[in-house]
Amino acid sequence: MKRAALYLRVSTAEQTVENQERELRAVAEKAGWNITHVFRDDGISGSKGRDKRPGFDAMLHAAVRREFDIVAAWKVDRLGRSLQDLVNTMSEIRAAGLDLYIHQQAVDTTTPSGKALFGMLSVFAEFELDMIRERVNAGIARAKAKGQRFGRPRIEAEVEEYIREQLRAGHGILKVASMAGVGSGTVQRVKAAMAS
Repeated sequence: MKRAALYLRVSTAEQTVENQERELRAVAEKAGWNITHVFRDDGISGSKGRDKRPGFDAMLHAAVRREFDIVAAWKVDRLGRSLQDLVNTMSEIRAAGLDLYIHQQAVDTTTPSGKALFGMLSVFAEFELDMIRERVNAGIARAKAKGQRFGRPRIEAEVEEYIREQLRAGHGILKVASMAGVGSGTVQRVKAAMAS
């Protein structure tokens, strides 16, 4: 008998997860699953990150520990708002060796058609990611062509020389950073340049 975890979520405090839970419990009973966990996020938008959805986060942690065999959700958008979010979640669940059942979209990775759908979703998510990457790279190239500089601003030559002097005097990185009024990473960069 498969151990099942239900994930239930509603976006506003006025909504309730009762309908989702009732339908998923009926599916579990029909499929012969034993519900061992129920994770809830009440009044939390699906656009929130994992760190803002405690039920979702707890479900994924329990998935990694293999505390159940299948995750059941009422609808795709209960797991995430974007295709990339959904595929990331599905990938985490699959990497843990678990199956996923999504009631409204009839996704069931215990079946060949469910596995195929998961594969297609992964391809579309990768395509979406490639398109975003292309747009970002095009934007960077356009900004560089206009002369825009990227990265942290360089420190002034006098400050850099002061750092060198203090390092030569034997002061540590944190002390020199404090004395020069810069970050320790800046001092480390100057020290590395001195050594090369």
